[in-house]
Amino acid sequence: MKNDPAPNPALDAMLAAQRIAFAPVMFQVARVMRNRGVLRALQRAGKAGRTPAEVAQDTGLSAYAAKTLLEASLSFGLVELAGGNGERREGRGGREGRGGREGEERYAITRVGLIVENDRMTRINMDFIHDVCYEGMRFLDEAIEGGKPAGLKVFGDWPTVYEALPELPPKVRESWFAFDHLYSDSAFPKALPIVFERRPKTLLDIGGNTGRWAIQCCTHDPDVRVTILDLPGQLEDARVNVEQHGLLGRVMGTPIDFLDHGQAFPTGFDAIWMSQFLVCFSEADITQILRRARAAMGKETELWILDTFWDRQENEVAVHCLHGSSLYFTCLANGNSRMYSAADIKRCIEEAGLIVDAEIDHLGLAHTLLRCRRRDVPADKRA
Repeated sequence: MKNDPAPNPALDAMLAAQRIAFAPVMFQVARVMRNRGVLRALQRAGKAGRTPAEVAQDTGLSAYAAKTLLEASLSFGLVELAGGNGERREGRGGREGRGGREGEERYAITRVGLIVENDRMTRINMDFIHDVCYEGMRFLDEAIEGGKPAGLKVFGDWPTVYEALPELPPKVRESWFAFDHLYSDSAFPKALPIVFERRPKTLLDIGGNTGRWAIQCCTHDPDVRVTILDLPGQLEDARVNVEQHGLLGRVMGTPIDFLDHGQAFPTGFDAIWMSQFLVCFSEADITQILRRARAAMGKETELWILDTFWDRQENEVAVHCLHGSSLYFTCLANGNSRMYSAADIKRCIEEAGLIVDAEIDHLGLAHTLLRCRRRDVPADKRA
């Protein structure tokens, strides 16, 4: 039996560094392997794998394209070399494992390849990075230097992505909303019974976007009325969705510029809701927004904040996704926000004159739900 090589931390670190250096190439290879049906063909083949010629025949790629993609995917972890008898063999860097005569290697899909092909979150994340972020990220250095979303200029001239959303190309909008909804949709069903435990009759949805939360609120409780507070372009998207659900009589929209801190929030609501909203602003703006929310709160009003905090995650996969997403805010969204820790947001909450009186972690894929009250309102007043 072959002895495993001795651990070599220096070589492992060098390999990790080269994976970073070639990461954009690795990403595009994985995306093309997925989109052109190569991974699907290998998945169907199972452990026996397929030769480059067979993959070319399966996918319509040229023999050159199939072989080039498959060979690169060995180092990128999407495939491995397999023996002709279906027994997989190690195939990194040509160390061993040709399945058949020279030039007739058989390639089998790895567990990583199966995830890239089949996992919904991975697919949505990849589409978001490719369609929304990829071109603009080359301006990250400029964004870091200037505190502005320098990468957004690949799509046009807007101060933030939120003003741009209604005018972005259809595929970009599709990938942006798929990314946004993937995470919120996983948490909403868990959050609804918590928010509606005290049966609020009126709810202010701050940053309501396309109206998905407002619609789910109205479906959950037939008596609640929701006001969405957002930019005019987002309110138009929400209006269309609300009308399709026959809820125009119970959901209304109020336009606002969130960065104009002189604009007060409307008052008189039993509950105020912010979902994946505060991450769109700098810490200074978050504190100001929360102060405006506090000013709009009555003694019985509950403020709910649903967001993804990187310091509240159960595993490194979730932390990696959040840290990877964070630079989108820097380079394309607004230039001055990020994926925050819960500690950062709780500090802003306290500075705004609010108190967190309930915290629920691990809702949906990665969310934490915070319930806040005014600091000057005793806890027993709301019991």
